[in-house]
Amino acid sequence: MRVLISAGEASGDLYASRVVAALRARHPDAEFFGCAGPRMQAAGVEAVVDARSLSVVGIVEVIQHIPRIYGELRKLVRASRVRRPDLAILTDSPDFHLRLAKKLHAQGVPVVYLVAPQAWAWRPGRVKVMRRTLARLLCIFPFEEAFFRKHGVAAKFIGHPLARIVKPSLTRAEFFEKFGLADDDQVVVLLPGSRHGEVARHMPYLLDAVKRIEKVQKVRFILALPAGFGAERATFWKPARAASIQVVEGHTWDCLAYGEVSLAASGTVTIEAALLGAPLVTFYRVNALSWMLGRWMVDAPFLSMVNLVAGRRVAAELIQREMTGERIAAEALQLLDYPEARRKMKADLEEVRAKLSSARDPMEVAAESIEQVLLENRIKHEVS
Repeated sequence: MRVLISAGEASGDLYASRVVAALRARHPDAEFFGCAGPRMQAAGVEAVVDARSLSVVGIVEVIQHIPRIYGELRKLVRASRVRRPDLAILTDSPDFHLRLAKKLHAQGVPVVYLVAPQAWAWRPGRVKVMRRTLARLLCIFPFEEAFFRKHGVAAKFIGHPLARIVKPSLTRAEFFEKFGLADDDQVVVLLPGSRHGEVARHMPYLLDAVKRIEKVQKVRFILALPAGFGAERATFWKPARAASIQVVEGHTWDCLAYGEVSLAASGTVTIEAALLGAPLVTFYRVNALSWMLGRWMVDAPFLSMVNLVAGRRVAAELIQREMTGERIAAEALQLLDYPEARRKMKADLEEVRAKLSSARDPMEVAAESIEQVLLENRIKHEVS
């Protein structure tokens, strides 16, 4: 079995690597190649394209990278034409992968898409492309299956992959000892994002919020970053360290689990917070022009996935101009000052966790669906 597999985000790299592991357990001789990040490469995927080259967010921000991104797309299309995969698995990153799906479909390659594009929130025209080009859409949020099936896409809810794997690696005592925290310290965790651009946009507002919180509360601040994230740009963290903010890399789940409150950029980390029962305030900023071009296309009651899954406002979401140091601090202090507010949010987050969980391992369900697509394609060719 030969599979083209592609992911363009850190979370997609994680999910795709686990799909590879599930498929390899069933098909030890399977060959995987495509657009791969570090986890996929560690799982044995040959990187025709390195996934980190696609990690750009925002309409305007993407423009300067378009020639390079199209170059990477062409590499994958050429590799598919030469190596003739039995199937393609595309994960998240819809601007890139829906274009790739059309090219692969034209080559006769059946396409399975993991992590549905948010067509229920914006750019619903994508559904037409999905209906024409996807053999199966594997959804990780419970409300997505009904939406896409209604629009003629062969969709299946598999459960959220993180629901089974998000857990702290240390006990509270081990975490506090490792990072020099006193047992009675209240910890506020800063999670500005997983991309350098996100961090650059968000940190000034978080630093302002830190100053405001410090004026009324005695807390310890931790800046939680992905492993290896800050090593190449040590000077970038000088303002954080100057503000007595402790920089911790590679322990995001521990930080979420043992922080009193987390201040988190909207994205996968908010789902991780929900799964760990971590009270949080969410925020996000993009280039002003990107916001003006994109906001009118969004048709959803919330922008944070935690609130969308809950169907109501569970966590404050401070987006664009609402994201100020003053607003972040006010929402954080509301949670710090009132234990009942934290208890209420924890109960709401438990509801979100239950909705994202599934009876079976989502990656096993995904592997079965992929095998079914392969079987259907084989039967189709035999009949024709």
